[in-house]
Amino acid sequence: MSLSLAMASRASRSLPRSLPAPLACRRLPGAAAQRAFSAAKHAGGARETSADSPFAFLPANALVPKTGRGEKSKGLTEIRGSYYNPVTYTYLDELLSDWGEFVDGVKFAGGAFTLMPPARLKSLIDMVHSHDAYVSTGGFVERVLASSGGDTKVVGKYLEECKEAGFDVLELSSGFLTLPTDDWAALVKLTKAVGLKPKPEIGILFGAGGDTAGLERTGTRDPRWVIERAETFLAAGADRIMIESEGITENVAAWRTDVVSALTSALPVDRLMFEAAEPAVFAYYIQTLGADANLFVDHSQAVQLACLRKGIWGTSDLFGRVTTFKPDQARGK
Repeated sequence: MSLSLAMASRASRSLPRSLPAPLACRRLPGAAAQRAFSAAKHAGGARETSADSPFAFLPANALVPKTGRGEKSKGLTEIRGSYYNPVTYTYLDELLSDWGEFVDGVKFAGGAFTLMPPARLKSLIDMVHSHDAYVSTGGFVERVLASSGGDTKVVGKYLEECKEAGFDVLELSSGFLTLPTDDWAALVKLTKAVGLKPKPEIGILFGAGGDTAGLERTGTRDPRWVIERAETFLAAGADRIMIESEGITENVAAWRTDVVSALTSALPVDRLMFEAAEPAVFAYYIQTLGADANLFVDHSQAVQLACLRKGIWGTSDLFGRVTTFKPDQARGK
């Protein structure tokens, strides 16, 4: 036997008969396949948080604590799930296990959720709920309205199926459509009656919602148009208003910060959520509105936004400048 073969033979005999737990568990089906580095829990069963970190002695901003599924009034972070990239069960479970303290909701962009096997969709939604986060549809209601001619039975069936699947929030956008304000408000009321939280999305740019280039050439609406509709929808029972980024910080030659000022001056800021799926954009909103701004970002940006809110890191223009003052909360928690 050659020296190399002899060494290989001895090495194979020295290997353990079973794989180490972190590797072996990947072969097991179902719940047994949870990876060994998923979020640890205290002996009593409570999930660990950043307050349990050995680095918790270091100064960090106090933030509004996470309660329920998006029940806190401000400082919400909603992340984008599957659409531009597939966001799988395993990836999302690990993301929320590590960073769920800083994620309040997960949104399926577009109508991606309608293409998933129903058992897989329900399982994914249940998993997000297990991390105390809500699940929102994207603006797929536009497709439902356009394809059905606004048929109340079809729209009603869509809402019921979303509720049955486990969704908590239904986004009601009309960026691609012209829809009378009263009809839009009726959708808000119907959504609430079904047991879902209505989240109308409003923007100043017609045709927004699909990341379509060149929309700025069509012109923009006056901010007052957005304000009036937001007031109507809040009065009709909307849980929160999503502000579309296109026309404000997206597909524009220069950011329309005047629109942001007009909206936040006329409307309750804690009832607004701003689409901000670019680091420079969510940094602007944190700089302008503070760490308690409600923001929608990509799943890949959740950690960067958390660091910015906590004031522990950021680009040179915000490094060490994001602060909070919450006397009723312990520092760093």
